[in-house]
Amino acid sequence: MRNFIKTWILIIVVSASKSLLAQDGEQLFKSRCNTCHMIDKNSTGPKLKGVMQKWKDAGEGELIYQWVSNSTSLIASGKSELAKAISTYSPTAMPAQTVTKEEVDAIFEYIETPPVSVTPNDSTVVNSVVPTVDYKYNLTVFNWLFFLTAILVVIIVVLAGSIIVFVKSDYFKKKVAEKSGTVTILTILLTIGTFFSTSNVSALTFIHAGEGEKDGPWLLVENMDLYGLVTINIVLMFVVLYLRHLFNQMVAMTKKTEELVIEQPIIQLKKINAILTDVVPIEEEHKILMDHEYDGIQELDNNLPPWWVWMFVGCIIFAFVYLINYHVLGTGDLQIKAYEKEMAQAQKDIDAYLTKMAMNVDETNATLMTSPSDLSAGKAIFTNNCTTCHKANGEGDVGPNLTDKNWIYGYDIKDVFSSVKNGRPAGMPEHASKLNPIQIQQVSSYVLSLPVTKGREPQGEIIEK
Repeated sequence: MRNFIKTWILIIVVSASKSLLAQDGEQLFKSRCNTCHMIDKNSTGPKLKGVMQKWKDAGEGELIYQWVSNSTSLIASGKSELAKAISTYSPTAMPAQTVTKEEVDAIFEYIETPPVSVTPNDSTVVNSVVPTVDYKYNLTVFNWLFFLTAILVVIIVVLAGSIIVFVKSDYFKKKVAEKSGTVTILTILLTIGTFFSTSNVSALTFIHAGEGEKDGPWLLVENMDLYGLVTINIVLMFVVLYLRHLFNQMVAMTKKTEELVIEQPIIQLKKINAILTDVVPIEEEHKILMDHEYDGIQELDNNLPPWWVWMFVGCIIFAFVYLINYHVLGTGDLQIKAYEKEMAQAQKDIDAYLTKMAMNVDETNATLMTSPSDLSAGKAIFTNNCTTCHKANGEGDVGPNLTDKNWIYGYDIKDVFSSVKNGRPAGMPEHASKLNPIQIQQVSSYVLSLPVTKGREPQGEIIEK
């Protein structure tokens, strides 16, 4: 009876965790609705904000649940005028959704009151901190938790399979016939049935083409997803411990009290090993002896070990998931695509490094730039910043003529760079606060490329190149 109560406590815990996950309207919306719908804008389907109130105002508030579950059936029934009107929005019917009434309410609750995104310029929340989700970190944690979940599931399957094999064995049936073990057997069957019953999975958000952020994860894992997965792992851990306890109880119930005291541990391990490997006892090998014989050697038709069979089944399941992930949905990158992405990212890193190194230019290492693109950029900078004092062709006005052979502070690219960057006492302003080092180098190079133009009288010393 105690085992029976434990089983139903386990059932209640699992059911409660399912109920909590079902109430997460945001996750339900992202997994079931946002492929075709947006909250406040029309998309493939109409916008959903205010839809629930609209159905209620039309006196069809209860029909919206049927609409979400099976829109085609509701249209065919002719019970809803709104359904007929919406059906003309798109030639494609909305697919049926397996959702409960509570889940539909949770979705529309999220639609009507979505999380408010706050910008730093909002004066009402200057001192508040907007919580953000680190999706890359969450995805890493999710992968480890999912791996742990898979291991626990394999352990549970192996234990359950071993229990089933043990229950079907003649040895167990014989021992149970000598005892009243009906309640215990019922408990075992209920436990195994509970584990293999169908369950709803917390919905995750997969990134569709064009929706993801640059260098972002392919799967958005919210904090609630992690909490749910941790809860599932805890429940699975209890199931593992409980099945192990049941297995030990089953072994113990087939023995007499004096046998349990006298029998050595090594003998128990041998019997448990025989059950796990599904080996036929030596005295019964004649039942599985095959007909053929060679050189006096005969073959036994032993069953494959249960743990090996379940590992083989697990490999098939893994292969199916791998095929869907990499070749059907394309959510994972194959080797060539992953290589191309890595190479593209490496090139971006190189470009960023070169750009960063280029910004280290100053008056001690500036070089003359001669490429047409750099000189064109330098001309644009000169036009926007220098023509007021030096005129469009550099012939000088308030400032000196930049095209003749006379230079006050020197004609070398390093000297011109220093003049533009730091300014000069005679009235030349500094431009370090306006231009970055590359731009200063470009405009300095452009100044040195200007052809001689007649303008303001020469100033400074005549320097022959």
